[in-house]
Amino acid sequence: MAVTLCCAIALAGCGNSESGGSAEGTDSGDKTTINFMHLWPEGVSAGQNKIVNQIIEDYQTENPDITIKTEVLDNEQYKNKLKVLSASNELPDVGITWAAGFMTPYVEGGLFTPIDDLLDGELNGKFVEGTTEAFNIDGKTYGLPLEFNITPVFYNKAIFEQYGLETPQTYEELKAIISTLTENGVAPIALGNKDRWTGSLIYMFLAERFGGQEALASAINGEGSFTDEGLTKAAAEVQSLVDSNAFIKGFNGLSNEEAKSEFLNGNAAMYIMSTWELPNFTTNEEIPQEFRDSVGFFKFPEAEGGKGNVDSWVGGPGVGLFVSENSEVKDEAKKFVEYFVSQWGEQSVTGAGVIPATKVDTASLELPQLYIDLFNEMNKATSITLYADVQMQASAAETHLNQIQALFGKAVTPEVFAEEHDKAISGN
Repeated sequence: MAVTLCCAIALAGCGNSESGGSAEGTDSGDKTTINFMHLWPEGVSAGQNKIVNQIIEDYQTENPDITIKTEVLDNEQYKNKLKVLSASNELPDVGITWAAGFMTPYVEGGLFTPIDDLLDGELNGKFVEGTTEAFNIDGKTYGLPLEFNITPVFYNKAIFEQYGLETPQTYEELKAIISTLTENGVAPIALGNKDRWTGSLIYMFLAERFGGQEALASAINGEGSFTDEGLTKAAAEVQSLVDSNAFIKGFNGLSNEEAKSEFLNGNAAMYIMSTWELPNFTTNEEIPQEFRDSVGFFKFPEAEGGKGNVDSWVGGPGVGLFVSENSEVKDEAKKFVEYFVSQWGEQSVTGAGVIPATKVDTASLELPQLYIDLFNEMNKATSITLYADVQMQASAAETHLNQIQALFGKAVTPEVFAEEHDKAISGN
């Protein structure tokens, strides 16, 4: 998978509590308990949840002296609980993390343990190039990625056919589609911007298409500026889309899950989201086959006069597994992580329709066409720019997310949006 990772490092998210318990693992007598916290609840991530449970069941069967105790939370709940547990040094023995800026404070706080030894063992050479590097800080690896993602525009083919719409080749054509849909009383784009990172995806694509990948990357890492003409134009375009009623009603107060349900229920024509959602459009049998058959995708189109490239994506390595530095069962936790990653690859492809971070020979597998097409697009990518809030340090990421919500809510101008970003990233 020859993908060039630009600004490599990573994001993602999801999770509801299945079984609680203390955060630290215990070694009591004949049984060792490993506490594992993840973010794939049965309701919203059925495919992944089933695979996780199967891996745990198999591991416990093969290792009768081990008990894996799970806690499952949805995306935002998971992030919040991780912060709370870290404050009291009570992280689970094994948990889910995002890379780069998200992971940095946990690493600097001595909360995640290096797991480079696992990359020198059975997992050596098993990962797609550029994925484990996203979890490397100061020469040490603190997480093993499970997924690799790009962000397409998913769309409802039935709605497009009803109004005689073709997938857009240019940004102007996309705006024309939005206009046609609104004129016919159809919500164009499902967006739940209460979670903020959802709106960031849209801004990042506009920033890349107008300003170019290099300008966006350099602004995020502090070498450039968000006042770049193309990036400021992108911020203005966000508000232009808001003015044209491009997003579902009340989008800034809706969570991603609420917005996604509008797309799943056929109440919105498009949904801009990363490929961790693929299972819901391919293998999740809780979603009607008729709807799954109606989901297609297109690449966020190029803008006339812009510096971007239609084969440049927002995405990157998805979530990964960490082991707690303070775990009382660290060796056992590492063995479980090694087993989990080795089992996750092919099972995540066939059982959930996930694009894994480990190498899988898909040639012999019977896969949905939507999966195959997106997999092929990923291999054609000219660049993949990592999610902005994952790249940034925690304080700057929080400013970015707050400014995204303010921009979509028209509470700030594009100029103030740019200035606040530059101040946050420079630390001034």
